Amino acid sequence: MATAVQSVEATCFTSRPAAEAYLGGVCFKLGPPQLIGAELEWLTAQLPENVRPDLAALAEALGPHTPRTIDPSSPAQPLPGGSVVTVEPGGQIELSSAPYYSARELCDYLAADQAVLADLLSSQSILMSSEAADTRRPAQRLLQSPRYCAMESHFTGIGPFGKLMMCNTAATQISVDAGADPVAVEKRWHLLHAIGPALIAAFACSPRLYGGPDGQWASQRMRTWLELDSPRTTGTPHIADYAGWVLDVPLLCIRNDGTDWTAPDGATFADWVEGALDDVIGRPMPADLDYHLTTLFPPVRAAGHLEVRYLDAQPGDQWRVPIAAIDALLSGPGAMTEALDAALPTAERWRDAAEFGLADLELRAAATSLLSLAAAYSPDPEFVRLLDAAAERCCRGQAPSGER
Repeated sequence: MATAVQSVEATCFTSRPAAEAYLGGVCFKLGPPQLIGAELEWLTAQLPENVRPDLAALAEALGPHTPRTIDPSSPAQPLPGGSVVTVEPGGQIELSSAPYYSARELCDYLAADQAVLADLLSSQSILMSSEAADTRRPAQRLLQSPRYCAMESHFTGIGPFGKLMMCNTAATQISVDAGADPVAVEKRWHLLHAIGPALIAAFACSPRLYGGPDGQWASQRMRTWLELDSPRTTGTPHIADYAGWVLDVPLLCIRNDGTDWTAPDGATFADWVEGALDDVIGRPMPADLDYHLTTLFPPVRAAGHLEVRYLDAQPGDQWRVPIAAIDALLSGPGAMTEALDAALPTAERWRDAAEFGLADLELRAAATSLLSLAAAYSPDPEFVRLLDAAAERCCRGQAPSGER
């Protein structure tokens, strides 16, 4: 699994076809689908006041594992299990795993690193909270980097959900290899989109969000993504359209040596390539397109591997369940065919899944079927037990937190 988009050209882009060809090489890397990884996020609070943690306290607690967004001089060493620590704009803490050859290995190393991280943070009285949405505090951005300043400014011009997403939400993200050949990649891409609404409903556990506009949603976290900037977050379910979509999304920011990374209003990467910004900045380099890719947030993102971005952070250690589910549902042609059949009736119902969750009977049936299938195809006895229990929970209409 590729862990980052790599620049392979040294010259600037001067045409849209050249940029599209580059994207075709970096977004979907071919190879046997062997590896799986995950990113886990937690809200954080510093005791005794239960406020957002001080960045200096985070750096003191994390030591050599401190991310460079907090301390540019930090070695940013991985934790013993290979996970890299990052901090999100509102002080959320994230573990980005190394890629592993099995979901079991991934979960074991992530659990070990989670324990190490919790112990490090406790030295500064910082607690990790496994909630997908903050229910107690107004959104407050701690990181002041040019990227996040530009991001907040851009989203604020659209509505209230951008800052809420940045500062008051947490997710479970799962990454898998794209596939061995273009046909396999297309099937895996299509399946990850098709199962998305049912899995959103299955794992929705953020019915409340402090500062959010009125409305009852099963996943307030997913609501923020659906509402904040649809050209940037909708994506496309068709691989053939992905490069074009990337180029046509308005720029979120333009990196430079200063502190103001604000992009010209409404300008797309295609505009930049085709010379519309020549009076502002020179033509973009491959590294600029690599960076633009990191400012796109579709439900499934192509970054060489495929990133599933639509799942809420789960209570306690229940993050194992969606990892086990996606691993099993992609485990072979039989599992994929059955999963697609189960998911197709709800495949386009993203908004309904976030709003109604398992209260929608069609989504409940699809979620139950998919988790039952995952249990049937999982090779790991513990995962079978967890997936069976999750399927029974979905059948009862219960969220992972136990709420109905």
